[in-house]
This record gives sequence, structure tokens and C-alpha cells, in this order.
Amino acid sequence: MSGKIIGIVILLSAAIAGGALYYLQIYGFYEAVHEEDVQLVSLATEEPETIVFDNFEAIDAESSPIRYRACFTTPQSLAFFTETYVMVEDMTPRNAPGWFGCFDAAAIAAELEAGTALTFLGGKNVAYGVDRIVAITEDGRGYAWHELNDCGEKAYDGTVVGEECPPLPTD
Repeated sequence: MSGKIIGIVILLSAAIAGGALYYLQIYGFYEAVHEEDVQLVSLATEEPETIVFDNFEAIDAESSPIRYRACFTTPQSLAFFTETYVMVEDMTPRNAPGWFGCFDAAAIAAELEAGTALTFLGGKNVAYGVDRIVAITEDGRGYAWHELNDCGEKAYDGTVVGEECPPLPTD
């Protein structure tokens, strides 16, 4: 009889731990980001500039610098963006939690592949070794996420960062 009780306690503990782990990974650390500026890096100044946007919705988490996801709309044309802002090539959006419905990484990637969306640099080193990438579609939908840059990839995989990267933060 006591073996059944111990087995039930172990199974119940495993189920509770599994449920807690799932919740923390999918929901626990994310927070809504209240409206902030949507910026793109200008070709002329190489500095981020705020663009015209509406319907901003974003999430982020302090647990990782690459958990940021955002959606917005813009009335400006894709041609305007290509003539004014720094483009980046070969970007694939990172998956967002399923409950953040406006950011569908597979659909965004399909639009990028089809050429109906383009990616731009939204900001360099928004966190150490992390750049903000902004994708904008032909119909004015925009999406943003964070991506590791060369310095970030080196810093987080343990290789020597080198002189071309800024100093690592001391925190």
C-alpha cells in the first residue's frame, strides 16, 4: 500500500513540476511592452530614427535579450523605407509564444521569402550583442524581434570576442 502512495506522490510531483516549467517558459517571464517608438537606422546618419506607426503591440522578457517581439502598422510605403533606411539580408524571424497572436514567424518568413516583406535594422546593440530587426510588408504590417549580432554570438558561445566588439558589460 505504501508503494502506491509513494508512486502517486512522485507522479503528482512530476506533473506539478512539468506544469510549472511549461507555464514559466510559455507565459511566466513575458510582459507587455507599452507603446514605444518604432525606429529604423537611417542610411544618411546611421542613427535610429522613429518612423510613423500605429497599432503597436509588443512583449518582452528580462530573462533573455532575444525574447522581444512586436507588431505594428505603418502608412509609409516599402519603397520609402528601402530608400531611407538600412536593410539587412537573410533574416528569419524567431518564433513567438502561441498566445501572442499578431506575430506568426512562419507567415512572416513566407512573406520575406516571397519578397513581399523586407527586413531593416531597427537598432544596433539594443542589448549587448543584440540588434533589433524590423520586417515591413507591402501592405504596411510591421514586425520586430531581436537577433544576436556577431559580437553577441561570440560572447554567448564562449569564443574570444575580439577588439572589433565593444567591451562586455560588467553586470
